[in-house]
Amino acid sequence: MRKYELVVVGGGFAGVAAAIAAARAGVDVLLVDKGNCLGGAAVTCLVSPFMPYSTVIDGERVDLSAGIFTEIIRRMEDRHAMEGDRHFLEEELKFVLNDMVLEAGVRLLFHAYIFKAEKQDGRVTSISVATKSGEMRIEADYFIDATGDAQLAYLAGCPTTLGREPDHLCQPMTLCFRVGNVDRDRFFASRPRWSRVHAEKLEAGQLINPRENILVFHTPIPNVLHFNTTRVVKKNPTCPEDVTEAEVLARQQVQEIYDLLKEHADGLENSYLMMTAAEIGVRESRMIVGDYVLTEDECKDCTRFEDSIAASNYEIDIHNPEGTGTSHYFFKPGEYYTIPYRCLIPKEATNLLVAGRCISSDHGAQASYRIMPNVCTLGEAAGSAMGLAVKQGKQVREIDVKELQAELKRNGAFIGI
Repeated sequence: MRKYELVVVGGGFAGVAAAIAAARAGVDVLLVDKGNCLGGAAVTCLVSPFMPYSTVIDGERVDLSAGIFTEIIRRMEDRHAMEGDRHFLEEELKFVLNDMVLEAGVRLLFHAYIFKAEKQDGRVTSISVATKSGEMRIEADYFIDATGDAQLAYLAGCPTTLGREPDHLCQPMTLCFRVGNVDRDRFFASRPRWSRVHAEKLEAGQLINPRENILVFHTPIPNVLHFNTTRVVKKNPTCPEDVTEAEVLARQQVQEIYDLLKEHADGLENSYLMMTAAEIGVRESRMIVGDYVLTEDECKDCTRFEDSIAASNYEIDIHNPEGTGTSHYFFKPGEYYTIPYRCLIPKEATNLLVAGRCISSDHGAQASYRIMPNVCTLGEAAGSAMGLAVKQGKQVREIDVKELQAELKRNGAFIGI
């Protein structure tokens, strides 16, 4: 297999944005994903809708997730695949992302699962992926880890953390599902009744799902409901046995919730369970230990860093890793914090950047920036940084951050400074 200038591992929003940004800068890019399409959690785990990514400054809306993310939204709108700025059709998203990476000149490798990384003198030299034809070894000058689980960094021997401090429990995993042929008006009108029944059964210990309420959204498809409400706690998202148990338990929770609603909600008389996601959704797992560790307190203080490469004001949204309850810290209009470039640089590596929900931070900070619009901006920053590194033959710590910031701004990104 030929050697590339840059290999990006992970085809979710972070990986796609990273690959596009680097390829547009003239870099020879290979994008590797374990699945059969681009879109990551949005398509594989049915994570929807986009969580809020804007604020109001001086009376005007400002999108904190902009740049390539804005391009994606505009293309989705052109395909009539958006309802407002948050609800989207994931099948259309697959086509949009495919078009964007191919137009940028990115090469793709699907059905390839990373299981090994080689490193010499601080440089990652190659990765190995499992494919239908066996092991495939891929070499590159630079790498971006957009796996969500910091899988590449972990395999390369870079230090990582898991979950919250100090017990390493992660936010719950959730299997999303869809219900079709619903009279949505009648269903939501009966919410007080089915919410009351759910609360009573939960208090009586009659439910295996510990979540405190039933989280359900409408979708752009008429008469289809989207549920993001299963909750599997105290399982390690990086342990294959735990994830297997989580998938089984989550499906039991899906059946439990659907049966409860069929009995106590209106509008479901002729409904059917359309689908569960292909994979259970993971909110939190490994995070790298980077050159800088972003903290929850810095987010709440709306800290602006000199090496800022992204900005966010999404709530600090922590689903209880142990059971019932969800805590929220909301930012006021006009407030936001920034994310420093140093959080993308893992310790003990010179040619590797990490983008997505696994950058360097504590548990509380991760609960805010982990959403898809934000990780898209982190990916764009990582890809743009690699464009400079490749062009100048520098290590990731040696690039001029001011030059990186200027490049991001030219391309429409919002970095908060």
